Amino acid sequence: MASRPANGERGRAGASGALLAEARNVSKAFTGVLANDRVDFELRAGEIHALLGENGAGKSTLASILTGLYSADSGEIRVAGQPVSFRSPRDALARGVGIIHQHFHLVDRFTVAENIVLGDTRQGFFMSPAGIRRAVADLGDRYGLEIAPDATVAELSLGERQRVEIVKMLVREVDVLFLDEPTAVLAPGEVEALFATLRRMADDGKAIALVTHKLNEVFSICDRATVMRGGKVVAAAAIEDFTPETIARAMVGRDVDLKPRPSTRAPGAVVLAASGLGMEAGHHCGLHGIDLEIRAGEIVGIAGVAGNGQLQLAEVLAGLQRPDAGKVTVNGTDVTGKGPHAARKAGLAYVPEDRLGTGLASGLSIADNLMLTSDTGFLFDRSGSRKKAAAAIGEYRVKASGPEEVVRRLSGGNVQKILLARELGSQASVFVVASPARGLDVAGIEFVRNLLQDYRDRGAAILLISEDLDEVRLLSDRIVVMHAGHITHQCAAVDYDEAAIGLAISGYSGGGRFADTR
Repeated sequence: MASRPANGERGRAGASGALLAEARNVSKAFTGVLANDRVDFELRAGEIHALLGENGAGKSTLASILTGLYSADSGEIRVAGQPVSFRSPRDALARGVGIIHQHFHLVDRFTVAENIVLGDTRQGFFMSPAGIRRAVADLGDRYGLEIAPDATVAELSLGERQRVEIVKMLVREVDVLFLDEPTAVLAPGEVEALFATLRRMADDGKAIALVTHKLNEVFSICDRATVMRGGKVVAAAAIEDFTPETIARAMVGRDVDLKPRPSTRAPGAVVLAASGLGMEAGHHCGLHGIDLEIRAGEIVGIAGVAGNGQLQLAEVLAGLQRPDAGKVTVNGTDVTGKGPHAARKAGLAYVPEDRLGTGLASGLSIADNLMLTSDTGFLFDRSGSRKKAAAAIGEYRVKASGPEEVVRRLSGGNVQKILLARELGSQASVFVVASPARGLDVAGIEFVRNLLQDYRDRGAAILLISEDLDEVRLLSDRIVVMHAGHITHQCAAVDYDEAAIGLAISGYSGGGRFADTR
């Protein structure tokens, strides 16, 4: 993680920097729900500012208003002290205010240079290919953003794609930049590089706002924090005036416990085993000689940057893909290539990272989605399914009108809870769980972590797949690192070494060589 500069060096303008963007008494409602309630917020030159809150707290709405996606119902937005009225994100960019979304807005088949000028209506230098190359090179030197202008985006890593988005903003001369969950898919080394870039930008007089759930990162890089709850600002101060506990309490309205809970029992017998798994995957990463064992009563975490074989491994274990080589057993039953029904019958449940594409049917109700994997034969108990759905809504704290609400109308966090309710509520003893807390707020993360640890303590075997290294570190009893379809590192959680994990995530095999990526 990027080291934090001393107070005298951090954010040269600091709290005394000029106000670059501000919201005054801003309110915004959607279909009768007050998303922002008389919000005051300010960003100053030279600072990195955390914007925090639970899902639905109003922080994304506020960021959208300040960057031109929404218009406020009341109140005032100012940029550099002047009142503004943005009709679109393009208007905001014209005034030097931009946002980088968690899901990048890039065209894969275009080059870096083409993506940078895409949508930029200005003429002259900025539309010149040679000028763009010079601009990319100059910005790379100035802010530590190494990127090849002629590379196609499809060739780039996620960290490199994020650099393209940052360069796009810098070329458009933004002074205020919002970033939505910017480290969600980055390796530790990439996070450190990003933070170094953001610090250089702040030192250059720009104002940076991070919308994030990762409290450790807030204390690593931010100068100030604003916390929202229920559409209102409930706390705003210099980061030194907060602790992780006080921020979590402000976000949720109660104490939150995110500390890991060691296992209460020794691991039992091996209940999920993969041996010699190999699979070619065309343009995607395949699997290369994967050997893995998960025992009853333990959580094994798979760490790595997205796209390094984790998805293929999960789908092979769950029966959704057939391996070209190797074997998978669940509770002693060979389920290799026999499909998801065979894996589920043997006792395996799967929580995919693709919630709506693979996990749930967005057009069906909560009740129907909870019954999708039930083996009911020709009989379907509609009344019973609604009762089970109502119970799950209560147990998993889903914000919904009732069992008949259509899943696509739910927030991402509530969609995830429905998926967890169905899979963890099954009679399975083995769980393959991918990114279970992605998109959840602090309270949701606490709930999911406690849930997984409770299942482990009752003897379940859990394979946790996550690009969030902190999630893997805090929840796992053992850690396995994947890169380019290979296992590059394994260790007990008590032997966690951030440097070794970071190298392994980048492909270092531990023997002085990088893993074979063929």
